[in-house]
Amino acid sequence: MPLARVPQVQSLNAVRIWIYALAALVVLMVAVGGATRLTGSGLSITEWRPVTGAIPPLSEQAWLVEFEKYKQISQYELVNKGMTLSEFKFIYAWEWGHRQLGRLIGLVFFLPLVWFWARGAIKGRLALTLLGIGALGGLQGAIGWIMVASGLEPGMTAVAPIKLTLHLTVASIILACLVWVAAGLKDRSAAGPEAPAGAAPRILVGLVLFQIALGGLVAGSKAGLTYNTWPLMDGALVPPASALFAVKPWIENFVDNVVLVQFNHRLVAYLLVGFALWHAWALQRRAPGSGAAARARAVAGLALAQMVLGVVTLLLVVPLWAGLAHQVLAMAVLAMAVVHARVSTVRA
Repeated sequence: MPLARVPQVQSLNAVRIWIYALAALVVLMVAVGGATRLTGSGLSITEWRPVTGAIPPLSEQAWLVEFEKYKQISQYELVNKGMTLSEFKFIYAWEWGHRQLGRLIGLVFFLPLVWFWARGAIKGRLALTLLGIGALGGLQGAIGWIMVASGLEPGMTAVAPIKLTLHLTVASIILACLVWVAAGLKDRSAAGPEAPAGAAPRILVGLVLFQIALGGLVAGSKAGLTYNTWPLMDGALVPPASALFAVKPWIENFVDNVVLVQFNHRLVAYLLVGFALWHAWALQRRAPGSGAAARARAVAGLALAQMVLGVVTLLLVVPLWAGLAHQVLAMAVLAMAVVHARVSTVRA
């Protein structure tokens, strides 16, 4: 490597490590968000205070004020009426922690960005790309509040499924963008040529994102708490059309009908795993021992493990540990698929 390139490569390596650290924080954010949802904590903070909300209640009187605000919403009246202040503090801690982690991610993004930019390590297209990801992160914060606000409406005891799905999907897109950029910054000039992988890696990324969105609908509608058998649903491999499209108008079945919501999630899981296994097999035949074949096997293995974990989560009726593991493993599948697609693009 020419000596003139050494400082530039070292700077890009530091930038790459920083971006991967951000990606890890996003995965942690998704995990904490999942725990917040599974513990029913998401509506415990009834106001959006991006700055002053960083400070939790510090006195008993302040806690009572927050508890009183929570008592005014339907979730308390219809689900948690009679809960103690100690129980309220538990659910408040999950939601506060989720929001605090969002603030931390903002700082970990913004401060190093300024530092790297000032030193010339980030410029041009990379700078614009990172600014775009930062803007998407800011939008995600607003989407999060819109989601919470949907659950504060009279008669609502949880957030709207479609808004929860949007929140999860945007988080996944942010993760995919971060991993795509970081994977593209690694110097692979010394690596040998690889067999072309074609469009399959990018198709896999699209399928994973689509499946995550469908998982958001399952989570938002609590479809995982019903039809807890596999591979049959209520004794049938394919539920009857009268059950799949019981809601009128028919389009609302894709969001509000737990039968169709869960069935779609199952179908796309089969499609995703089948396509990933085929892609790994095809690359192994075409270029055995190549990096592309190894990455394809990793994606297929993670996708298969994720499907197995999804079945276990369903059969156990979504215990906290399984629900969180299923959500985090989905992020791992996505990250590996993005790395495969990015490296395949760079080496094409």
